[in-house]
Amino acid sequence: MTTHGRFVDDYLGYLLGQANHALFKDFEAVVREAGLSSLEWRVLATLSGQPGLPVGQLAHEVLSQQPTVTKLVQRLAAQGWVALLGDPVDQRRTLVTITPAGQKKASALIEQAREHEAHTLRGLSAADITRLKRQLRRLAQPG
Repeated sequence: MTTHGRFVDDYLGYLLGQANHALFKDFEAVVREAGLSSLEWRVLATLSGQPGLPVGQLAHEVLSQQPTVTKLVQRLAAQGWVALLGDPVDQRRTLVTITPAGQKKASALIEQAREHEAHTLRGLSAADITRLKRQLRRLAQPG
């Protein structure tokens, strides 16, 4: 651990934020060209290839507040990119699922995101990338 210099130069939260910014700043232009906001992209990417999610869980996974995601999901549903379904297990909940049109939109961007990630991480070995992702998943676990 660094004992001199600026606090933020060795603070994990700051370093993670800087890394996130470096990874997403160039790709954000691709997302915008596709006609999506960064939050819309995160919603479609999160829903891609999986069964429906309750709005609360979706909000948690896309790093946003539930009221914001609720409004966004309603707009995405009006555009035909997601569908809102009653939860067969709990009638009080609504599940959000991606539609074929939404999946088509997301799939093209997911491929571009994978290419962008590979380009960004090109200086790291496959083992380093695997280790980095494993450690980040551990840090992100609640508790």
